[in-house]
Amino acid sequence: MSAPGTPFVFIITGEPSGDALGAALIAALRERTGGDIRIAGIGGERMAEAGVESPVPLADLAIAGVVEVWAHAFTILRHLRTAVRIVRAERPDAVVTIDSSGFSWRVAHALRRRDERLPLIHYVAPMVWAWRAGRARRMARWYDHLLTLLPFEPPYFERVGLAATYVGHPVIDSEAGSGEAARFRAEHGLADVLLLTVLPGSRGGEVRRLMPIFAAALRSVERQVGPFRVVVPTVETVAAAVAEGVRDWPGAPIVVHGPKAKYDAFAASRVALAASGTVALELAMARLPMTVAYRLSRPTEILLDRVLKVRQVNLINLILGRTVVAEHLGTDCTPDRIAATMIELIRDERVRQAHIDGYDEAIRQLGSGSVSPSLNAADKVLEIIAARRGQPL
Repeated sequence: MSAPGTPFVFIITGEPSGDALGAALIAALRERTGGDIRIAGIGGERMAEAGVESPVPLADLAIAGVVEVWAHAFTILRHLRTAVRIVRAERPDAVVTIDSSGFSWRVAHALRRRDERLPLIHYVAPMVWAWRAGRARRMARWYDHLLTLLPFEPPYFERVGLAATYVGHPVIDSEAGSGEAARFRAEHGLADVLLLTVLPGSRGGEVRRLMPIFAAALRSVERQVGPFRVVVPTVETVAAAVAEGVRDWPGAPIVVHGPKAKYDAFAASRVALAASGTVALELAMARLPMTVAYRLSRPTEILLDRVLKVRQVNLINLILGRTVVAEHLGTDCTPDRIAATMIELIRDERVRQAHIDGYDEAIRQLGSGSVSPSLNAADKVLEIIAARRGQPL
C-alpha cells in the first residue's frame, strides 16, 4: 500500500511500443508529483530503466496474431493471473493498461469480474474505425477512461459511454528527428556508403516471419543497386533472434540498441524498410523515406481480411487519408515487391520529396500543443485519482 496522500499507479503493457509509452508516462507522473508517487507494473526494458521492474517477461506477452496468440495461450494466461493477483494484493489507486489489448484487456476484464472497482484507464485506443465497433462497447464495460493518441478517436468511444481524452501522440516527445548522421557514420566507419535502415519488428513471431523476406528483398536491391550497408535497430525482446537472423544478410548488418543509436541511424540512412507499426511515425519525424511490410499466419490474414474496414494500416496514410507510404501486407509482402519500392526510394528524388512532404504534413496534423503528450496523460491519470479520492486537483 502507498502512504496516505501518495498516489500509487500500476502500469501494465504487453509489447515494446507500450513499454516506451509506459516509461514516458512514469517520468511525467514523477515530474507532476515532484517524485511523491509510487509506481509499479508490468513492462520491459524501458520501464525497467525508469525504475519499474516487471514480474513478467515482456517477451512472453509480445505476440501478434490471433492464431499466434492461441499457440502461447497457457503462458499468457499464467501471466494474466500473476498480474491480477498483484493488483488485487497491492491495491493501487489506479491501473493504467497501455496498448496490447490482447493482454491488457484480459487483465481489465478479470479485475472487473472479481468486482474490483479501482479506476481502470487504457492508454492507446484500439483502431475501432478499422475493426468492429463492438470493440469500443466492450471497452466501455471494463474501463473508466481512455487516453487516445489521435485527435479523431475520442468520439468513437464517447458514443458508447466511455470517457476519452486526446492527449497527443508520443512521437512528438521523441527525438526521432534529432539524430546525428555524422556521429553514426563516424562511430561505425561508414564514410559515404549507402546506408539502409531495416526494422523487422519487436515481437518474436513477426521477426521470424519477416526476416527471411527482408533478407531476400535486400539481396534483390543489392543486385540492382550495388553495395550498401544495413543498420538494424532492435529491442531487448527480440535482440537475440535479430542478431542471429541477420548473419547471412547482405550489407554487413550493424545491430544497434536504444533510441539514440536508432535515431542516429535514421539520420544517416537513405531509406528504411520497416515492419508495419508505430515506428512509421518515428521515421516520419526523421524524414526518412520508408516502405512498410507485414505478414501474419495465413489463417490470421484471412480472418483479418474479413473484419478490417480499411485497406491501409500505416499511420501516415491513415492520418493523411491518402497513400504516401507503400504498404506490402499479406500476400503483397514479397521480396521483389519490397525491393522495387526500396529501389524507387533510393533513386527517385521526386518520390523521396513526396514522401518527406507527406510526412511533414502528417506530423503537423498530430500537433505538439503547449504540453507534451506524456504530461497530458499524467495529468489525466492524476485527475482521475484525485476525483476518486474526493481531493481537489
